[in-house]
Amino acid sequence: MDKLELKGKWNEWKGKLKQKYGELTEDDLAYEEGKDDEFWGRMQQKTGKAKDDLIKWLRELG
Repeated sequence: MDKLELKGKWNEWKGKLKQKYGELTEDDLAYEEGKDDEFWGRMQQKTGKAKDDLIKWLRELG
């Protein structure tokens, strides 16, 4: 998933992630330029899903 795709749909996806994984906080969902690996690591840790699975799920959301 490229940065432009992530940034363009982030607000929508953020809401969907919070709905599905209620334990995610605003800090967990804070996406910052240059900290991609840290962000994906937090998502993997909180959801128990692999990065590729998370990306696939987000893309399916639209």
